[in-house]
Amino acid sequence: MKQSSDHLSDVLAICRAERAVTASFSLGEPWALASEGVPGTMIRIAQGQPYWLKVQGQAPLQVLPGDLVVLPLGSPHVIASDLALAPVPFARMIERFAQGPKDENPLTFEHGGCGSQTRIDSVLLWISAYCRHTILTLLPPLLHIPAAQAAPPAMLGRMLQTLIEDSLARRAGWRLAAARLGELVLIHVLSNHFAAQQHRGQGWVRGLADVQIARAMAAIHGCPSHGWTLQALAREAAMSRSLFAEKFKALVGESPMAYLQQQRMAHAAQQLESGLPLAQIAEDCGYESERVFARAFKRWCGLPPRAYQRNTKVLRNEFAALK
Repeated sequence: MKQSSDHLSDVLAICRAERAVTASFSLGEPWALASEGVPGTMIRIAQGQPYWLKVQGQAPLQVLPGDLVVLPLGSPHVIASDLALAPVPFARMIERFAQGPKDENPLTFEHGGCGSQTRIDSVLLWISAYCRHTILTLLPPLLHIPAAQAAPPAMLGRMLQTLIEDSLARRAGWRLAAARLGELVLIHVLSNHFAAQQHRGQGWVRGLADVQIARAMAAIHGCPSHGWTLQALAREAAMSRSLFAEKFKALVGESPMAYLQQQRMAHAAQQLESGLPLAQIAEDCGYESERVFARAFKRWCGLPPRAYQRNTKVLRNEFAALK
């Protein structure tokens, strides 16, 4: 199986944004807003006055104009001109100002006092299950890309503002453009983060630092349902089976076949969310019966496949409603 030399791209190719919700808030000092968390990946950029961001379990961060902030799993957080203020729940603002399904109607509102103004533009992405379970879970709750860092943040900021402006103007194709541009911004952020983490990260991130192991990992990510054997993966890495197994575990932290199993379960989650029949998913994952597959899936995520489907449907509805 032919592989490219850009193994990070091979892995990140699974990160697809299926839907997007856009928003733009005009906030005058003093102001404070609190989110209980959202079912998606949140990306924000601000103009005007700096503001404070406090993600649950993290130190407060002052966000400057043009900075990008990403909440990979939509963690609970507070944004404010002053964190000493009592925050107003985001849910209250949504209930007051939202009109119809949020993935069809961008959310806009004004809030706060008559002081210095901050405008925050945001896009919330519903990311494919495979990416959520294998990539986003390795990220910290907050990623911060300062505008002063270099040219890329400025370019990403322009992309984000373009998709916000298109959505607010309801330009033809804005919903698809919002999802695709949001996805592109996220991939740039992830690429920079993981490239910097390759020699000190965890899991598959460390594996990418080794050319041979990275080839095998990219092969798995490219087709997790393929009937991979240890020997076949060792061939992808151009190594003997024993040396490959030893090196893979030393770098990635688990055996090649255990890693393959994790990827297959994440791929199965993606298929479950797509509504494929359970029997087909079980067969794709190499299981002889739905029952055996269901037990393995429950060991992996704590829920039987059908319960996982129901829970995900609820989250999708919450994503559109944001309530």
